[in-house]
Amino acid sequence: MRKARRTRKAGGESAPELLGVDHVYLTVGDFERSVAFYDRLMKALGFKKGTSPIRGESHAHYYNRNFQISIRPAHGAASYNSYAPGMHHLSLRVADVKQVDEIARRLRRLKVPIEGPRRWPEYAADYYAVFFADPDGIRFEVMNFRKGRKLVRKLWNDLEGFVNPLDRLARKRSRKR
Repeated sequence: MRKARRTRKAGGESAPELLGVDHVYLTVGDFERSVAFYDRLMKALGFKKGTSPIRGESHAHYYNRNFQISIRPAHGAASYNSYAPGMHHLSLRVADVKQVDEIARRLRRLKVPIEGPRRWPEYAADYYAVFFADPDGIRFEVMNFRKGRKLVRKLWNDLEGFVNPLDRLARKRSRKR
């Protein structure tokens, strides 16, 4: 069993460390159409599927060893707009660029329209991703494990403050040189 870690906070107080996202629930306009799409997609991405209803309502639960994405029927007819309040897109991370390319190949085989894969330097120099959408237009991204994220993980215990702690650490280290 993994020992609970705490994150150091200004003032000596520490907060419990959030280990990751456990699950995401998406509401879909046409449940059967979405199940057909997600069954093909998630199987190609190596997920498993559960079909447990909740409160008598159909749900599809797609999970891997790290997290779960569930879909459920929407209770309304509003269409999805990634620029309206709510979720803009869901980004999934893989280990490297080769795995992003493999996901893109699998999406193409499924005839899922994609954008990329390619570098997105406007986000970060090493940002490499492929984007696609589900039948309701909910956007997904599969991206590489960037150097910046790896750096945050490596330096986490040295980061101070809430706003821009990497910048603060870089300035502190450059003064010591």
